[in-house]
Amino acid sequence: MNVFLMYPAEIIMLLFLLITFLQSGIDKLIDWNGNLTWLKGHFSKSIFKNIVPLLLCIVVIFEMITSVLCISGIYQILASKSTDFAFYSGIFSCITLLMLLFGQRIAKDYEGAKTIVIYFIPAIFLVFILQ
Repeated sequence: MNVFLMYPAEIIMLLFLLITFLQSGIDKLIDWNGNLTWLKGHFSKSIFKNIVPLLLCIVVIFEMITSVLCISGIYQILASKSTDFAFYSGIFSCITLLMLLFGQRIAKDYEGAKTIVIYFIPAIFLVFILQ
């Protein structure tokens, strides 16, 4: 049977998360200064105001690790019909999104926090179907 027909939800969610995190991570790397400037303003009245560069670096690392895990998960499903890396990418996606959600809540950007939930739903669903 065609592997796409055996794992359609998993592959589609992995592609969704890959696009989300790879684009976000690359954007942060390409426009590091612009992102840093915006985030310093965003967190200027929070407990994070003095560590924004460190936090941005951590988020970029997690986004890129998540992207690599998504690519690995897709490859592993296609090559061996195994879902270990897909599961790990779901876990890393959730952790990364929870970090972003926490930051938005600390910055009191409740609209931004609500937006993260839209991304969290497929990530947690991926973990759920693979557990």
